[in-house]
Amino acid sequence: MRRSVLYMASAALSGVIFGFGLAIARMTDPQKIKDFLDFTAIPEGGWDPSLIFVMGGGVLVGLVGLRLDRFFRAPIAASSFIYTSRTKIDRQLAVGSAVFGVGWGLSGFCPGPAIANLGIVPGSVLLFVVAMLAGSWVTGAVVQRGRGAPSTASQAAAPG
Repeated sequence: MRRSVLYMASAALSGVIFGFGLAIARMTDPQKIKDFLDFTAIPEGGWDPSLIFVMGGGVLVGLVGLRLDRFFRAPIAASSFIYTSRTKIDRQLAVGSAVFGVGWGLSGFCPGPAIANLGIVPGSVLLFVVAMLAGSWVTGAVVQRGRGAPSTASQAAAPG
């Protein structure tokens, strides 16, 4: 699929804004994340609730941005809005959320902040990012095979 210059520019600008926000909010610091996730520290006053503001900002922008489809026929930088029919909490969502939570709690890294950290302290996060990408790729391949869909590798190898 060919992307327009406007699409690419808006994606790049969004990424830069996101990266700045992650760094400014210190979401790239695994200890900050662990301090937020440590609810057992609440009685001693050691819990860090400040990341609630980061999540709140994301939710607020999402609520506004995702409702713009009511006012526009198509997005400014894409050919159409993307809607999903998957709205139920199913086994795959529950298991994936649990596995994500374990990884987030153990490492203190979410995918976005981990990638942003490649620009700040690449040596300390590179292995994590490579492992995260490998885990995503393997899981995608397994899920596709389970659904009977051809894998990305076989699609790329198919004559076309």
